[in-house]
Amino acid sequence: MSASQDAASAGEHTPVLYQNVLSALQLRPGERYIDGTVGAGGHARGILAGSSPDGMLLGLDRDPAALTIAAHTLAPFEGRYFLRRSSYAQMATRAEELGWEKVFGVLLDLGLSSMQLADPARGFSFLLEGPLDMRFDPETDMSAAELVNTLDETELVRILSEYGEEPRSRTVARAIIASRPIWTTGQLAEIASRNAARTRRGLHPATRTFQALRIAVNHELETLQAGLAAALGLLKPGGRVAVIAFHSLEDRIVKQFFNRERQDCICPPEQPVCTCGHKATLRLITRRPERPSETEIKQNPRARSARLRVAERLPLA
Repeated sequence: MSASQDAASAGEHTPVLYQNVLSALQLRPGERYIDGTVGAGGHARGILAGSSPDGMLLGLDRDPAALTIAAHTLAPFEGRYFLRRSSYAQMATRAEELGWEKVFGVLLDLGLSSMQLADPARGFSFLLEGPLDMRFDPETDMSAAELVNTLDETELVRILSEYGEEPRSRTVARAIIASRPIWTTGQLAEIASRNAARTRRGLHPATRTFQALRIAVNHELETLQAGLAAALGLLKPGGRVAVIAFHSLEDRIVKQFFNRERQDCICPPEQPVCTCGHKATLRLITRRPERPSETEIKQNPRARSARLRVAERLPLA
């Protein structure tokens, strides 16, 4: 499929929890917004439409292919958006480069996009034969192949256990080491299928191994923590941050961050007197994460695991 065909398809695609996100961000004219994972530009298009006629958007993505498609999607809003190749962990720097001190909304749609998963050359899918890559930014140093072919057993076990929550992490790690060198998705998928634990939910046995390596390659959890802190620092009072997570590791980080920032004190419960000096900065908008409707799941099965959490910036002390 050509780049123009990709762009056309992306323009017709409705992103996950689309209406939920637009409603949560309380879009209004004249405000500034950041889409930290702009992807094909689906959510960004809705943000710009909802903040017409003069709302502005900064779209970030580490994937240059995504930015090309996003530019096509957002073309009708020429002059109202900026696209930058960047991790959302650096959103404060990218905003400062535009002269933006504060914004009214930040969106993070985490994880893997459908277009990345569908491209065999990117190496994200255990169902498609391709090079074992998994990098969001193809110019970064460490690919998944380099990880599986160089890490020792202890580190492989840690990655599979922590990032993939794989019950048989040691068995899978030893099978990987015994099968080196491993260069393709097919090779790794076969190893994981023979050695990983089976699940009641019917997940492919390679799912957790591929998730773990993708998270490790792209430093996703560390990036998320840095991105949440950056978003908090950029939000003006009344502004909102919305985060869509697709697995429990991401969602747990978002939940813990929001819960910590809604409290005036984060000292240990057993401590009789507060010494932390922490003041609440956020108000929870979603006490429990919003989930896609059955209708949306039927139209887009990938949406099934999506969870949206939203918080609002409190007035500055």
